[in-house]
Amino acid sequence: MYAATSATLVDLIRHGQPAGGQKYRGHLDDPLSPLGWSQMRRAIGEQEHWDAVVCSSLERCRAFAEEVGMARGIPVYVEPRFKEINFGDWEGMKAEEVLARYGSALGAFWLDGDANPPPGGETVTAFYTRVAAAWDHWLDQLWGQHLLLVSHGGVIRMSLAHALGLPPVHMMARLDVAYASRSRIRISRRSDGGQLATLVSHGDPSP
Repeated sequence: MYAATSATLVDLIRHGQPAGGQKYRGHLDDPLSPLGWSQMRRAIGEQEHWDAVVCSSLERCRAFAEEVGMARGIPVYVEPRFKEINFGDWEGMKAEEVLARYGSALGAFWLDGDANPPPGGETVTAFYTRVAAAWDHWLDQLWGQHLLLVSHGGVIRMSLAHALGLPPVHMMARLDVAYASRSRIRISRRSDGGQLATLVSHGDPSP
């Protein structure tokens, strides 16, 4: 058995509701709606402290991350690889519009996002690969700190899949991540150089 020698604590929070309502947004850069801002602010306790914030480069994540960083006097690192999955031709469309235009393709994507990616969009594996690379980079750069990651539902699914060694396609299709919901994961380094992950909480919208 290997002893854990040090650890990093990561709080992951999904952005709140964006302007324009529910749709396949992907790389579209919509801001948060007033409700979305309220959801995010309610999800963060005034007395909570982090050592740094890492966020997606899209405004619905970046604007709130910058608010948190400024209020607490901590650095904010913007990471484009933490953008949501690219939904290709479906971006900007509501689910019912995708169903009407593309029929069974939407269900096929959620069943297997590698074999059936959105037309012009990313496969789940391509999405997972870039998120995992960003996760490893920032974990290495900020090791031993308490981090806040402000990102998207898909990014949280891929981050947890990577940290816990779970199948990305299954995590993408089956793990619920609501607006402004929070997850916490602890990553420890073993004495042999490997890592151990503990999922502390998932899906809790409160601090």
